[in-house]
Order: sequence, then C-alpha cells, then structure tokens
Amino acid sequence: MSEPADGSAGLPQLRTIADYQFGSGAGAALFPSDESLTVKRTSSGRPQQVHADGSRIVSFGVDGRFTLGLEGGRRLEAALAEPAYRVVVDDESEPFVRDEKNVFTKFVLEVGDEIRPGDEVLVVHERGELLAVGTARLDAGAIRDFETGMAVSVREGAPADD
Repeated sequence: MSEPADGSAGLPQLRTIADYQFGSGAGAALFPSDESLTVKRTSSGRPQQVHADGSRIVSFGVDGRFTLGLEGGRRLEAALAEPAYRVVVDDESEPFVRDEKNVFTKFVLEVGDEIRPGDEVLVVHERGELLAVGTARLDAGAIRDFETGMAVSVREGAPADD
C-alpha cells in the first residue's frame, strides 16, 4: 500500500505506531511488507481497521493506539520475546478465557513486566498457546500482588480447535 494522498497514516506509519506501542519489530510482524493487507478507513481517511485474508489484525483507536484482533495477537505472539505483553494462565482458566470471559488476578501465573493498565495483551496458556487478546486492567505488579480483581478484559478468544 502506498502513502495516502490525504496525509493520513499509511502502513509505514502504522508500523511505527506498532513498534512504539509493543516494541521494536512489532510493526513488521503485524504488517509485513510482503503481504496484501486491507486498511479500512473512516470517511475522513483515518485508518480504522487492518485486515489480512478477512481476519482483523488490529483496529486503530481514536486515541492513536491499536486494539488487537486474534490474528494480530497471533502475529505478536510469534514476534515478541516471552513474557512481553503476555498474561499467562493455566488449565483452570483456559476454557473460560477461550469463551471470552475476563481473566482475574488470582488465576495469573506470570505477567510481562512492562504491562500497564490499558495495554493490549496476549492471554496465553502456560504451554505457550494463545488463548485470547484483551486489555490489561491493572499494571504487572498489581496483577502479581492482588488476590482479587480483574487482570484482563478479554475481547476475543481463540476457539479450542484453532
């Protein structure tokens, strides 16, 4: 995709935003230059969603941050070193998380140190399998320390046969 004539964000700018939000290499992982991506835009030309093969990679919020789709989570999981942007749970939580139920602190085994409230995160099983994507509600320290409370508001769960 080439740079839009109206000055709104093209793929190079979206890659830069992803690198800023998730760390170096995230932009190339989410939006590879050798892949055909579809950028859906608002009537004003602002990017709204990025899709590949019909799957949503990300949505671009009015706050300038991405919200992950499950496909975006898969791409980041492969690109980011563990435990970056990951909230790790065990067998007990797996069916609930896949069913898009929220993650509570008492069920979290491990959490990436960089996580802050509002960050997009990957919810993974302790075996490393991506279960869902969502938004952190607490920072990493609070997720580790609290016995009660919501750790992640799950947006999209991965079906078990995925």
